[in-house]
Amino acid sequence: MKVTSDHAPQVSTVAKPSTDWRSHLRAAHIRVTSQRLAVLSILESHPHSSAGEIIASVNAGDRENLTTQGAYVILQQLEQYGLVRRVSLPDSSSVRWETRVADNHHHVQCVVCGRVEDVDCVVGHAPCLTPSDTHDMEIFEAQVVFRGLCKSCKARIGSGEIRRDDLPYLLQEELSDIAT
Repeated sequence: MKVTSDHAPQVSTVAKPSTDWRSHLRAAHIRVTSQRLAVLSILESHPHSSAGEIIASVNAGDRENLTTQGAYVILQQLEQYGLVRRVSLPDSSSVRWETRVADNHHHVQCVVCGRVEDVDCVVGHAPCLTPSDTHDMEIFEAQVVFRGLCKSCKARIGSGEIRRDDLPYLLQEELSDIAT
């Protein structure tokens, strides 16, 4: 059973982005719209958001109304032009998105609450990992997901707020040293 997260973006209005997304959209020859700017702004301030979280955050604002279909069309177009990156993580119920696209970074994910954070590439330039066999493919990217338990969830398990029985079986075995 997945424990609910307190880390989902809760944005009451669409904040003005610090990146000049208008220029980025124009450079990619994509028409600048308020919805595209809102999606990019949400992702800039809340990286690793799902489409559902993006829609809820955009629609919480006073002027925008973003449909599910509209969000996916925008996200796919932004991904096609290299303005956002799709992040697929184990045990995640949905794809997540981010605006950090100019490097080959990795991710760390809490297996209890699902919180995701960026991890800089350990070695350097992409792909920063060398596979034992490329099968005659030119490798340009490596994706690594480190999975663990965040400090907050560990404390919640230790205090009994999260019951060990509610965690995945394999995690129960790993956490045998935490008192419940």
